[in-house]
Amino acid sequence: MKTQTIRYAVRSSIALTGLLALAACGGSDSGDATGSGANSTATQSNSSSAPARTLTVFAAASLQKPFEEIGDAFEKAHPGVTVKFSFGGSSGLVAQLQEGAPAHVLATANEATMDKAVADSLISGTPTPFVSNTLQIVVPQDNPAGITGLADLTKSGTKVVLCAPAVPCGAASTSVEKSAGIDIKPVSEEQSVTDVLGKVRSGEADAGLVYVTDVAGAGTEVKGIDFPEAKSAINIYPIAALKSATDAALATEFVSAITGADGQAVLREAGFAAP
Repeated sequence: MKTQTIRYAVRSSIALTGLLALAACGGSDSGDATGSGANSTATQSNSSSAPARTLTVFAAASLQKPFEEIGDAFEKAHPGVTVKFSFGGSSGLVAQLQEGAPAHVLATANEATMDKAVADSLISGTPTPFVSNTLQIVVPQDNPAGITGLADLTKSGTKVVLCAPAVPCGAASTSVEKSAGIDIKPVSEEQSVTDVLGKVRSGEADAGLVYVTDVAGAGTEVKGIDFPEAKSAINIYPIAALKSATDAALATEFVSAITGADGQAVLREAGFAAP
């Protein structure tokens, strides 16, 4: 009786040990499978998500609409990249860069302003001309002052706004005044072409000198008037990567996006001409 009990106990012990071992193996397999699946998912997720990067572009105010469109396409083609724009008067943008503002790319509304950035060793490589633009008289849609040409901007009582001479659109305005032999007395001088357009749109001014692209972008709120002297001041826009760019390769890619076929098509649609 004792022998049988002992044998039974031994068999039970062996069976229990086997079950425990099997359970342990099963638990380990299950845990490994779950862990392997989680690790696989994490690895796949990590491989499909690109690191977040920000590309900062300083650009002339007149470039805002087409550049934002090109920027959206650039972001889609570069997962993880956010394109951040700073639009304004070209001379003001260069002044910010001279003071150490961080950016990757600079696009100005004339070559003279870009030359200042080159002279201060802010530019990497040689700037690339990518579009040109021409001045146009802008007036409210109902044209209350009856403006028909450049000489009308000198009439007494006509409220005219221009860009400041240091800004590319202001330098162009000065050139057309000299070409026409007139002297416009503006009620204010603005730091960007969009500011000039804004004052005409709001009715604060009877007329202003802006680029043909600005008039086109404003739609039916205003209308543009061509004048022959505009041909004497065609602005060439250059673009370049900056030496301070923290991601030089990405900066170069954005410049290529602007100068490439797709970017040029967007700019032509906005009214810009070939450089």
